[in-house]
Amino acid sequence: MMKHEIYVSRDRTGLGSVQAARSIKKAVAASLEAEGIDVPCEVDVLLTDDEGIHAMNLEFRGIDAPTDVLSFPMNELTPGEFDPELCERDPDSGRVLLGDMAISLERARAQGDEFGHGEEREICYLAIHSTLHLLGYDHVDEGEDKRLMRSREKAICAKLGI
Repeated sequence: MMKHEIYVSRDRTGLGSVQAARSIKKAVAASLEAEGIDVPCEVDVLLTDDEGIHAMNLEFRGIDAPTDVLSFPMNELTPGEFDPELCERDPDSGRVLLGDMAISLERARAQGDEFGHGEEREICYLAIHSTLHLLGYDHVDEGEDKRLMRSREKAICAKLGI
């Protein structure tokens, strides 16, 4: 069976580390496993800084401010009800194209310091959070959707020991 492909790229030279890329790949793979995704999928991750994510947030969401992570799902999925037959696929590999995410390493570093758990844990959390968005989870209000997403994030973090 083919495995998931998680591609990590940088929009600027010198951003990120090999360790950050490994942590992101591990977090995305753990998220997919925790959600029972057993078909090969593809996720593209862009590492950027506050300036880069600010520009994307303005362009795609109309919000003139930096953020920590942006998610760009390829499919309209229902949380916890993954159906690969309803998803876009790569015509060459057959992998399910889940979508893209962008992570501000600058923001992850600041939040890791602010919350007292460090940059690596924050990067993993942001990758988990974004993967869940790619799988249809959302947190637009304080209701059940947000509670469900937070419970899944906590379970996946626990599984990773973070």
